[in-house]
Amino acid sequence: MSSPYPLLDAFDRKILEIVQTDNMLPHREISETVCLSVPAVAKRLQRLRREGVIMGDASVIRPEFVGVPLTIIVTLGIENESLEELNATRNRFIDCPQVQQCYHVTGEIDFILILSVRDIQEYESLTHTLFSAEANVRAFRTFVVLQRPKVSLRVPIYPG
Repeated sequence: MSSPYPLLDAFDRKILEIVQTDNMLPHREISETVCLSVPAVAKRLQRLRREGVIMGDASVIRPEFVGVPLTIIVTLGIENESLEELNATRNRFIDCPQVQQCYHVTGEIDFILILSVRDIQEYESLTHTLFSAEANVRAFRTFVVLQRPKVSLRVPIYPG
């Protein structure tokens, strides 16, 4: 039985480890580190992006520098779990620019959201549109983040 995921060799894994730290690193520097030619590194990175292993390349911005200092974590339960209602709820979260991360989870709650907002007033306004009874939300709990000692989307890369 074949895997639904692309096969990654040791070179791919080394390259992925490097670009998770700095995706602006020149191919020449990556090639020196992993002992491949510059064209081979470029070709592998192109394939990893095409196959969806690398989902995107983005700059990590410090939220307080752009006027969005408040991080809020919300856990919530939904009222109606029909596929249509569930998709509508999920899409509302996905479409909201203040929602940085959205996780559909198992257990007593249905979703965990990470939001970035300007202030508590903005969050309060969002609660009316995102979490009202008409929005298929049964209940939600809010956790205001005091500090962000570690923020990362890095994935550990293990040998194949």
